[in-house]
Amino acid sequence: MADAVPKSGKCGSCPELRIVLIGGRGENGSKSSTGNLILGQNVFDTSGRTAQSTARQREVHGRLVTVVDTPGWWWGYPREDTPELDQIEIQNSVHLCPPGPHAFLLVIPVELNFPLIFKSSLKEHLELFNADLLKHTIVLFTAFSSYKEENIQHYVKVNPSVQQILQLCGNRKHFLHISDSADRTQVLELFRKIEELVTNNLNNPYSVDETQGIILTQKLQSFVENASRRRNKVQKKRQNLRALIEDVKDLPDHLKLVIVGHEWSGKSSAGNIILGKDAFEVNKNWDSPRTTQCEIGHSVFADRRLTVVDSPGWFYILTLQDTSEMDKLEIENSLYMCPPGPHAVLLVVVLGTAINATYQRSVQDHMSLFGDDVWKHTIILFTLSDFLGVKTVEERIESDEGLQWLVNKCENRYHVLNNLEPNNREQVKVLLEKIEEMWAENDDPYYEVDQRRAAEMETLREDADKRAKKMKKIIERQSRVLKEIFKEERQSLSEIRVVLLGQKGSGKSAAGNRILFMEKLEEGFHTAGIKKDNEDQRVSVKHQGHFDGVKVSVVEAPGWYKDTKAPDWLKHEVHRSVSMCDPGPHTFLLVVPVCKSFTDKDLRDFVDLLKPFTLKVWAHCMVLFTWGEWLGKHSIEDHIVREGKALDELLTQCDNRYHVFCWEDSDNPAPVKDLLQKVIDISTRNRGCFSHEDKQKKAKILSRQKKQSTLTEEEWKKREQMLIDRMMRVLANEPEETGIQPVKVAQSMDDTVIPDMSGDATSEYGSISGLRRGHRNVSEWLKQRTRFSDVTSGISSASSTATLVEEFHENLSLEQD
Repeated sequence: MADAVPKSGKCGSCPELRIVLIGGRGENGSKSSTGNLILGQNVFDTSGRTAQSTARQREVHGRLVTVVDTPGWWWGYPREDTPELDQIEIQNSVHLCPPGPHAFLLVIPVELNFPLIFKSSLKEHLELFNADLLKHTIVLFTAFSSYKEENIQHYVKVNPSVQQILQLCGNRKHFLHISDSADRTQVLELFRKIEELVTNNLNNPYSVDETQGIILTQKLQSFVENASRRRNKVQKKRQNLRALIEDVKDLPDHLKLVIVGHEWSGKSSAGNIILGKDAFEVNKNWDSPRTTQCEIGHSVFADRRLTVVDSPGWFYILTLQDTSEMDKLEIENSLYMCPPGPHAVLLVVVLGTAINATYQRSVQDHMSLFGDDVWKHTIILFTLSDFLGVKTVEERIESDEGLQWLVNKCENRYHVLNNLEPNNREQVKVLLEKIEEMWAENDDPYYEVDQRRAAEMETLREDADKRAKKMKKIIERQSRVLKEIFKEERQSLSEIRVVLLGQKGSGKSAAGNRILFMEKLEEGFHTAGIKKDNEDQRVSVKHQGHFDGVKVSVVEAPGWYKDTKAPDWLKHEVHRSVSMCDPGPHTFLLVVPVCKSFTDKDLRDFVDLLKPFTLKVWAHCMVLFTWGEWLGKHSIEDHIVREGKALDELLTQCDNRYHVFCWEDSDNPAPVKDLLQKVIDISTRNRGCFSHEDKQKKAKILSRQKKQSTLTEEEWKKREQMLIDRMMRVLANEPEETGIQPVKVAQSMDDTVIPDMSGDATSEYGSISGLRRGHRNVSEWLKQRTRFSDVTSGISSASSTATLVEEFHENLSLEQD
């Protein structure tokens, strides 16, 4: 337990100051370093994470100053992801400086980019304290280098969430240059501001509930006692198993291990530590390439041959149903990489986050890919052990019901691996001993897998690879044809207007911010896991920017939760989002994250929301895939062909128009430029933006057209689009190689101008001969335009298209007859 400070001093003239440091987890121990600077001595340990609230007291500038350092939380995570042990320690901090703190210093490193999701996380964690907290809080900006006042002002200006936090704290703020311990004036100025705060609060400290303090202390003590009992039980079991092993002569000299777990859990790093070499690529940060395919490594250690299989991770908040088909197949395949089966499955669990109900369900779901018997051969492998600080792993287990469930499911088999000590071979030796003990305990020495399923998965993989390559070639072929057809009609837009549609947590807001190169839209992936409340966005929002001299307007419609049906009121908002893009959006971007599955329900949601705009809206739609870095070494086509019918149907509705956004290198304009180029292409093909007429107006127009019995230019456009659509289908079904060289055709001005669709004279409108003459003009025009010089696939596009035109002409004759 941390040192409690006795009651002493008077608040009136502030001969005593009691301070509690709070905030997210920062680099270089910014909170602990702040406490050392204030007290003028290195009384807080900055070499590791603060896992326990600790009080230290010194006399500073004639005042008796008490500083309480607290555990930090992950800035971008909701409170439910913060371990219960940390939450209790944070709450307990106010009881370590009785009768209560005069001030809370909310520590925010100015080097830290502070997106809006950080504010949401901060708000939830501040709820650990009572409502008086903000009246006693000063925002303390810190840095390990010198900053001028204008630098701090700029930092606040570019971070709207920091502005809002300051407002909640009465705009009280201070800056500390942590590395400059010799400058005591900055500490004196901080004391002056705290004393002013105390005066404004009428010398009343933050109110503390002593009963709550007793309850928190009892909880922490119970964790320690239960941890001791669990540790003793595990040690006794291990001793019995080691005695059993001593009677066995034929221990396996070749251990086969499979590592599974959620993404960013340290799986690849753990595999490298076990093997004693860099066999697997390690994610350096959240947007680094991830493991997308099973990989295998071999080594020898302590007279044992080792085979380790690293597997793709799942997103830790997703259920099995929400995981993409490509990931599910690869995760399942991991157990088939070391026939006849692995001796141990190492389930990697990060100690830095809570095993809440969502996390627990995710683990349980994904482990079901291997069957129920897999738990008999599973060991929990804890990573990020530095997060424990002074706590034991058993205390961490006893404070988390979800973690208790996992450990008990594995019959108390667990091991802690310190990723910060990759050369510590002793920790690997102990792990291998535990695997041997599990081997001795089980009736089956290894987890035997069904080799028929292995062959089936290999067939599925090979088939998907072929289909992905074919799909990519077809789309490239169709793109070249369309580019040639419309190259002389390419629009030059002074403004581009897009509407974003997608679920919460899809990356919709991040995509809008990427397009605008600014942070205007608020949403994070964790929105999908945050509680559903009345603060959910319920109105469309619009923001504007400029790109390469073009005005860009982005309207984001409200999102909906993946596990619920899109609400009825959302249809009205989607309609309103269109009206906010007057005279209409050029494109609807349907946002789909590649790290999640795409189901029939997801498809229905998009279809239902767009249904009021009639089928013509799909000509203006494009799928925007987000979280592209999740694909790793896979192509987007690999993902599409594996995901299934629902995604295929959505892309078919959008004429196979799609784009991929990755979050790394967010300042790179190239992906945005490519996206906007595709928007221009859509506008060119549609000859303008989307405009929605009400049903009554549309009915009048249709009635007038019937009475006139004429083919208007709009109708010719529709017929032309039908012909182009059929041509695209032919291109999709033609052989990939025909040996026919592309034909280069000389072009005249007539080739690039849309012909008169009405025939020779206006007086012939409505006559069959006039219609046929007009159609022949369009037919000849399309024939000429599909003889292009830049198609290099060797397909006979011109002849196929000519056949289509002739068929289309025959159909038209039948219609008129």
